[in-house]
Amino acid sequence: MYRTFAYAPQTTTVDSPIDEALAKRKGVCQDFAHIMIALVRPLGIPCRYVSGYLYHRVEDHDRSERDASHAWVEALLPGLGWVGFDPTNNLIARDRHIRVAVGRDYADVPPTKGVYRGRAESSLEVGVKVVPTEAFIPDEGVLPAIAPPTPAEAELEAQQMQQQQ
Repeated sequence: MYRTFAYAPQTTTVDSPIDEALAKRKGVCQDFAHIMIALVRPLGIPCRYVSGYLYHRVEDHDRSERDASHAWVEALLPGLGWVGFDPTNNLIARDRHIRVAVGRDYADVPPTKGVYRGRAESSLEVGVKVVPTEAFIPDEGVLPAIAPPTPAEAELEAQQMQQQQ
């Protein structure tokens, strides 16, 4: 996806159907996450939409916009659990990915959601500042060793996989 689709802000809107980004071969992180989900679920791999933020560093050359919300996908992989994939930036989601909400797609996790009565107008302004801490953060290039799941965890994982399919 990273090589096939161009990152192009204002190409689509939050209400644009997936077909629009597919036809144009460009869009934003939300489009890339929806397309990846549409490709992965038919393979029998449970996956979910993740909304949050990405900490941008100069040396990373991320395609997504600095100071904007971000979206990626988590897939439930046997023996590993939920693993995050960022198709916009061609990354495994790690310590720079800040998860805010998880759902089936964007409609489950919009930044604002509510009910209006009568005449109403809405606007959203967000200010987010992400800075590194002094805490030790493992190397991004290496996935940590993961112990095999306990029988209870394996059963829960199997139930989650069935629910996602």
